Amino acid sequence: MAKTKTSFFCQNCGTQHAKWQGQCHACKEWNTIVEEIIQKEDKKDWKQDTAFAKANTRTNKPLKINEITASAETRLDTKNGELNRVLGGGLVPGSLTLLGGEPGIGKSTLCLQISLNLPYKTLYVSGEESQQQIKMRADRIHPDSDQCYILAETKTQNIFRHISEIQPDIVIIDSIQTLHTNHIESSPGSISQIRETTSELIKYAKETATPVILIGHITKDGNIAGPKILEHMVDTVLQFEGDRNHVYRILRAHKNRFGSTNELGIYEMQGSGLREVSNPSEILISKNDEELSGTAIAATLEGLRPLMIEIQALVSTAVYGTPQRSATGYNVKRLNMLLAVLEKRAGFKLGAKDVFLNVTGGISVDDPAIDLAVVAAVLSSNVDIAIDKSLCLAAEIGLAGEVRPITRVEQRIHEAEKLGFSGIIVSKYCKIPDHDYKISIIKVAKVHDVVRHLFG
Repeated sequence: MAKTKTSFFCQNCGTQHAKWQGQCHACKEWNTIVEEIIQKEDKKDWKQDTAFAKANTRTNKPLKINEITASAETRLDTKNGELNRVLGGGLVPGSLTLLGGEPGIGKSTLCLQISLNLPYKTLYVSGEESQQQIKMRADRIHPDSDQCYILAETKTQNIFRHISEIQPDIVIIDSIQTLHTNHIESSPGSISQIRETTSELIKYAKETATPVILIGHITKDGNIAGPKILEHMVDTVLQFEGDRNHVYRILRAHKNRFGSTNELGIYEMQGSGLREVSNPSEILISKNDEELSGTAIAATLEGLRPLMIEIQALVSTAVYGTPQRSATGYNVKRLNMLLAVLEKRAGFKLGAKDVFLNVTGGISVDDPAIDLAVVAAVLSSNVDIAIDKSLCLAAEIGLAGEVRPITRVEQRIHEAEKLGFSGIIVSKYCKIPDHDYKISIIKVAKVHDVVRHLFG
């Protein structure tokens, strides 16, 4: 009989402990340590369990770096422009991609939609839904597909047996927390099960050059459930974000061994699935023709992608003794800093007024280049004068009240020009290359100059 080993794992962060204790010393969470039985003897390889025909007998030897020939990697087109953008051009053969997100955000819908549109043979393994449930959703998304196979299974040994019969080009697992293997005597979703099943899938993907996509649950803190080592084991970690009360979803890459992590994809949730949003600037700016105070357009960057977003502010007299400061989609501490700069450097008395700020579209922005638009929206609401809707702003505000330059200002100018804006306000110290821009570039040095230009 195989020997067994008992270990204690924190279900929050995955840290292994020699004995049970009330608090995990790594993540400081209480009552998260659970005993798990790990069986390490008589462990078989995934190919021995499935009698897979493609055995990898190649052995590698060390080579000098100048002797290695660099070959262009071939990628599999997912037929999804936004996903290809985030991945860096498509799926790399043999790669393992982990997709995380909140429940109901659209992870399974996105993966099923990809499976139904791919021209390759795809195996979609679901441990949470039956084949009939997946069929009902597939009919709503893409009714006709003869290349997608659906398997409702949770044991990895059975999954690999079906893989050896079907020989798919792409494998999708929904989700990694539902899988279990006979090599580990613990319940599905435990730390040891997640680590072991992921190791088996990694070995399969690398030896057969088959890309594998894993769907992962997240914890209440927004992190992918399971041990942190899970994110280090895979090649790519994607995060599917968005507000369930809004229709727009954002796909980000937190880790990518085969491309940049600066790209992002934007989708719109519809009844027929997720629609790719090729020009997000048009949907993030309201089409209201009436000029309203407290609104400013900011030219921002999400990764390498320029976006035009609408900043809304409301300034009113505080009813209670302590004024309120509230921001949606923007850092409240940075808002407080900008309000202090306006009071100290520009002479606007906002200390006794409530200030509410909102970034439209349900997205969150961390780009400091929207500081100038935030200041403009707050001042517009305070003096009740509307800002010209054909103007956009892109600059950072310093503590001395100076308007500081930003990076990649040319991309922001081109985006504003493409969307038909007549002018853009930037820092006086921005280095803009000579170009025949159709848009007027207004350069300012201090907050006073912005106030003078916008409000006279």
